[in-house]
Amino acid sequence: MSAAAARLPDPTPHVPVLLAPLLAAVAPVSGVWVDGTFGAGGYARGLLEAGARRVIGIDRDPSVFPMAAAWAERFGQRLVLKEGTFSELDALAGEPVEGVVLDLGVSSMQIDQAERGFSFQKDGPLDMRMGTTGPTAADLVNTATEAALADILFHYGEERAARRIARAIVAARPLARTLELAQVIERCLPRQKPGQSHPATRSFQAIRIAVNDEFGQLVLGLEAAERALAPGGRLAVVSFHSLEDRIVKRFLQARSGGEGQGSRHGPSRQTVPAAFTPVIRGAVPPDAEELAANPRARSAKLRVARRTEVPAAGVDRSALGLPKPVHAKSDRGGNR
Repeated sequence: MSAAAARLPDPTPHVPVLLAPLLAAVAPVSGVWVDGTFGAGGYARGLLEAGARRVIGIDRDPSVFPMAAAWAERFGQRLVLKEGTFSELDALAGEPVEGVVLDLGVSSMQIDQAERGFSFQKDGPLDMRMGTTGPTAADLVNTATEAALADILFHYGEERAARRIARAIVAARPLARTLELAQVIERCLPRQKPGQSHPATRSFQAIRIAVNDEFGQLVLGLEAAERALAPGGRLAVVSFHSLEDRIVKRFLQARSGGEGQGSRHGPSRQTVPAAFTPVIRGAVPPDAEELAANPRARSAKLRVARRTEVPAAGVDRSALGLPKPVHAKSDRGGNR
């Protein structure tokens, strides 16, 4: 497939970010692939059109599959859709695969659906779940202690005003709607200047990450991809903020035997056989053409690595730069 064709797939609600450089990095595309974050199917379709024999599309949100019906029929049995999380993609695939694609975070398709509760610019219920089960964002903001909320905002959203915002959220409880929460956050921060992100951006990101256990799922998903990939298979990961990219980068370093030896004064670390080798050095950002066509791609980064014959193994979580674990304890004292 040409770069131009990769940039201009048939119209869908979601524009697959960095699709052209991804396909170029994993070419030639063949065999069985897993799209672990199916969404609107942009990556799955790109892989099928580029030559994949079959793509297994996995998503924790079952509502995305009917949306793909309009274009999925022409691929017949080459496209297999399964509900689940990418942390179990090896079991869902059921066979060694040639490649795994992971598109991290929330899709623009989900953000655009006000009823999903992801957007701070559209009124909807405080939900933010990528699937259909488990506690919602409303459950979190209305029951977590002030200290737990502050930790979530600081460690998952890198929000410097975390304590002030957490205090305001507790004072305003109960909260049920996205715009209610956004207004509480806005009152805690300086007025938005032209070109700056919305004041609620970091807080909504942090709450969404906590609700969906995104960092825990990411590590488990990377380990599952390592188990699923056949020797020579490729892992491609698109991330959208620095915390995600740091975890992916350090995972690949750790599993490529390249995490370093730490302090020269500390004990030397045992060399780990490389389970991955880099396909591209560093992370690939979107180019000017893609940014002009899709401004939402501005923070995206692509990393691609190739699986070796070394047996799969777990990874030391302390080497991944994971944010401090946050336990959202319930505030049993009531709304205040």
